[in-house]
Amino acid sequence: MDVEEKAAAEAELARLREEHRDLDTAIEAMVANARADHLQVQRLKKRKLVLKDRISQLEDDTLPDIIA
Repeated sequence: MDVEEKAAAEAELARLREEHRDLDTAIEAMVANARADHLQVQRLKKRKLVLKDRISQLEDDTLPDIIA
């Protein structure tokens, strides 16, 4: 992975982490509201899991493998 690819991956990683945090905040706010749309909460949770998987994949791609 060259310098430009690594920088792009790091920028994408930062964007995904921010979106993940925003979703967490939105989910907490919706759950605190007694009238929350449960279907919408489930959709947000699913999107959050997709983001978590993508974040893990990018972290694995950007971190070098260490052979012990």
